[in-house]
Amino acid sequence: MFSFDLSSISTALLHPGRQASGVDFSGKSLKLNTEDDAKPIVDAINACPDLQYLTLTGNTLGIPAAKAIAKALENHPELKSARFSDMFTGRMKTEIPPALAALGDGMIQAGARLSELDLSDNAFGPIGVEGLAKLLQSEVCSELQELRLNNNGLGITGGKLLAKALSASPKKLKVFIAGRNRLENDGAKALAVVFQNMGTLEEIAMPQNGIYHVGISALSDAFQVNPRLTCLNLNDNTIGPKGAAAIARALPKLKQLKSINFGDCLLKSAGAIALAKGLKDSSMPLQSLDLSHNEIGKDACMEVVDAISSSPDSKDRLTRVTLAGNSLGGAANKKVMKDKLGAAAELSDDEGSDDEDEFAHAVESNVGEFLLKPTIQNLEKLGSDGAVLIDTHLQAIKKPENLIQAYVEATCCVSGLSDQSPVAAVVARQLYPLMVQRASLQWLLTNELLKALQLIKIEEAYFPAPIRETLKFFISTKLPVLEADVKSVVEGYRNLYT
Repeated sequence: MFSFDLSSISTALLHPGRQASGVDFSGKSLKLNTEDDAKPIVDAINACPDLQYLTLTGNTLGIPAAKAIAKALENHPELKSARFSDMFTGRMKTEIPPALAALGDGMIQAGARLSELDLSDNAFGPIGVEGLAKLLQSEVCSELQELRLNNNGLGITGGKLLAKALSASPKKLKVFIAGRNRLENDGAKALAVVFQNMGTLEEIAMPQNGIYHVGISALSDAFQVNPRLTCLNLNDNTIGPKGAAAIARALPKLKQLKSINFGDCLLKSAGAIALAKGLKDSSMPLQSLDLSHNEIGKDACMEVVDAISSSPDSKDRLTRVTLAGNSLGGAANKKVMKDKLGAAAELSDDEGSDDEDEFAHAVESNVGEFLLKPTIQNLEKLGSDGAVLIDTHLQAIKKPENLIQAYVEATCCVSGLSDQSPVAAVVARQLYPLMVQRASLQWLLTNELLKALQLIKIEEAYFPAPIRETLKFFISTKLPVLEADVKSVVEGYRNLYT
């Protein structure tokens, strides 16, 4: 069962005289529990004389099956690419580390030298990194160029464990992908130290990690000693003006940077202006820039446009410039931007008047200010329609897990002010039914509420049965005294209290 995929083309280009070969079981949805279940994969590995890649994406692997596959790998020192993403669906967390360790031991025994390791979309959390540590520290990963750990639920603890494993021996990574892991500041700072010692990175993608300016600043210092960076994606972290200033200082040293994605990073106008200066002072061959949904005013947006369109070849070079979701001004302003950016411009669809744009931006800024600094004064700026404005603001978030987290955080912020402010009490009562209505994943809503109440740790992706029962008891006992509109919504989701 051999196959030829796109990565084979890359390998063929790197080694013109050698045809890439390997085993690909991706997307088969196989449930591999026992050694017998793994036999088709084992047979394919044994029958492949030159196993340059093994792809098991989209199946689910138990410990006995992993050990059987690992045994087959012991005879293949030529293995270069291990693509093990989305490989543990439905498995208990305790099953994953020994399965990963077994696969690693097979490659270690073989004396393989991986260039690519992909373990994305395996929610193994910090304990999964423990299963990977031996492999990452071994000679198998001494020549590793691409490490993909997207959506693994690492949390701060996992980020630190990963950094420790990568620091054990020198690494020369070119690609590091670790989005949607809740690394936060401490996890980012630990990895920044690792990046400082590499100097070879060409692509870094760490979106949706809850990193604030402290972690961003540490990463920015590391970017400066990785001058070959071509792609940088920090989408949906809270870079803010301070983080933007730190990144701006690094930009002049990144002379090969082609793609920047800082969408949904709360840059605000001050952050955009700082970035504009950094972009203007650099000579990078920028092709793609995403600063969408950052609460940037029209003047600051124009500064960004001026900075990236100043060179004579900008229209030919730029392929995509996304500023949608910011205050761009009226039709005349947008026309100027489009004229300067050419076909690359991706602006908002709203071609309304300057006054309408300014009003909308003022409202968005007030909501953003409250969510960033939830004080009574900032809440009262929203007036009697506070719940509606917050609801409208949050609905711009597209990913369900991020949307639910944002609603829980906003609702808890308002609720915390209820004892001190009648306005907060009213807004809180209005927000609770909206929060439940917007939550498409009820189990995740429950999980986020438990995190907000500090009943479970932030990096945990589950909650113990006793806490679940406590929450149900709490909701069921409070149900009779809830406001009628809140009660009617909660009663539509019986799994929360029965």
